[in-house]
Amino acid sequence: MKLWQKETSTNNLVEQFTVGQDQEMDLFLAEFDVLGSLAHTQMLNSIGLLTDEDLKSIQTELKNIYHSTQKGEFIIQEGVEDVHSQVELLLTQRIGEAGKKIHSGRSRNDQVLVDLKLFFRSQIQEIVNSIQELFDLLTQLAETHKEKLMPGYTHLQIAMPSSFGLWFGAYAESLIDDLELLLASYKICNKNPLGSAAGYGSSFPLNRTMTTQLLGFDHLNYNVVYAQMGRGKTERILAQAMSSIAATLNKMAMDACLFMNQNFGFISFPDELTTGSSIMPHKKNPDVWELIRGRTNQLQALPNQIIMLTTNLPSGYHRDMQLQKETLFPAFQSLMACLDMTKLMLQNIKIKDNILDDPKYQYLFSVEEVNKLVLAGMPFREAYKKVGMDIEAGKFGGKYEINHTHEGSIGNLNLPEVKAMMSDLIQEFNFEKVEKAIEELVK
Repeated sequence: MKLWQKETSTNNLVEQFTVGQDQEMDLFLAEFDVLGSLAHTQMLNSIGLLTDEDLKSIQTELKNIYHSTQKGEFIIQEGVEDVHSQVELLLTQRIGEAGKKIHSGRSRNDQVLVDLKLFFRSQIQEIVNSIQELFDLLTQLAETHKEKLMPGYTHLQIAMPSSFGLWFGAYAESLIDDLELLLASYKICNKNPLGSAAGYGSSFPLNRTMTTQLLGFDHLNYNVVYAQMGRGKTERILAQAMSSIAATLNKMAMDACLFMNQNFGFISFPDELTTGSSIMPHKKNPDVWELIRGRTNQLQALPNQIIMLTTNLPSGYHRDMQLQKETLFPAFQSLMACLDMTKLMLQNIKIKDNILDDPKYQYLFSVEEVNKLVLAGMPFREAYKKVGMDIEAGKFGGKYEINHTHEGSIGNLNLPEVKAMMSDLIQEFNFEKVEKAIEELVK
């Protein structure tokens, strides 16, 4: 069954090529397609295109279909082109002619647009919840291990003293900026394209403000041509936000692989979270971190994949856009898996004590000695030269204390302020508004 089918049939090879993986990908959209139809049919009733009796039977059956999607029982039958066709087919089979009326005033173009935006909203909320859990874990670890010093590096050379409080805290604060990008993409996803039809509106007196409110959107995509132009742009901006999160996880994974290495030996994990070698009995391999690193590298390529798929397209709908589902939908699952595994590893991390007692790290404190001389009245350039000469002459050494007190330094992590930034940012998503709208729609 196809919503566009007339009397002629399509060549089988053409059909296989054009449908592609759409049926598998559309299962991700099933519950959101039903939500869109619940709102759309209420609106059709309000403008006189559905009777109260038809609306009641349609809404009842749509809610039954919605519950089947929640239970994982919804399928797209063989021979049915996509999720839109399947929902309409089920309605027609169960309630008769009324089921054929739900497509009035819309096209598959705006139908899939609203499905995608509802799906993206849902996925963003899952990502935000997972990131908040990771952020809480990182700030907790930063507080717990703030007194434990470690080497800081520039150019992979020993540079200055750092701490595990700084290390964990750095990734926590990085997630805040990542969420700023995700919030921007959420605001773009949270605009209603329904009613733009094939991209040029409808001669029916559609009430697009009504469907916007019913579906919990913040705003409309007012211009019907731009609503269609948003396909591809929305995905690209969302992919850029996801790639930023991936970049943070990627850098952490690389740090973890280095710090587990015996030449560093700063951190370790239980045997059950590492893997062994088929030939070397001493090995504890960081396979989880390596796969997080690999997956997040793939995710960082995601925006470019979408750009290359949609570049040079004129306005209006084009079938090229269908392929974005195959690129983006699995990426959500991959990112969530990376977040989950990062949390699992960090929940079981062990930190080595007294790392800087090793003599090879004594030069970490050269800047501390320079600063000490400056505080005693010596010009900075002279102090720098003196300490440099002492190092070259083998006269530098001893114990040095860390005296960092400014904001964001070893002695002042500002974790309460960082937590407040995250809390304020989470509130801006206002997921409660969407949850309330959807709850009202399906009750």
